[in-house]
Amino acid sequence: MEENKNYLIDWNDEISNEGQEFVTLEEGDYLFRVIKFERGRYLGSAKIPPCNKAIITVEVPTEKGVAIAKVDLILYRTLEWKLCAFFRSIGQKKHGEKLVMDWNKVLGAVGKAHFKPRTYTNQNGEERIINDIEKFIDYDEEFFKEQGLDNQIEISDDDLPF
Repeated sequence: MEENKNYLIDWNDEISNEGQEFVTLEEGDYLFRVIKFERGRYLGSAKIPPCNKAIITVEVPTEKGVAIAKVDLILYRTLEWKLCAFFRSIGQKKHGEKLVMDWNKVLGAVGKAHFKPRTYTNQNGEERIINDIEKFIDYDEEFFKEQGLDNQIEISDDDLPF
């Protein structure tokens, strides 16, 4: 808890951070950086029993600001293809090779994905739009070198939007 001490606000503190407007991406391929990784539980459905899931939050820098998207990666064999696609997109896995998932290297990893806005209705009946990751695109080492990017970027607490 000591590391969260800088985030505490006292009753009479000055405040100024108003956040930013939600940035909606137009459909297309974008570079992303993983800014948050959480372990969670999928509650189950008719086809998939309760099981572990990874909640991945990515950021996409744009001219309008930073766009945020979340994706759940359910740890279940019928959805293994999606786990493989994610790890290929961040350069940890290659086609045809087996991989022991290294979740310690996910935070800060960069990759590429196809994003598509999706409209949904929230619990208050309001229509909202979110950025969905439609598919992950395989990591291209040469492309990232040309862009001056490594597949692992160090992230400090100052970089995180929350």
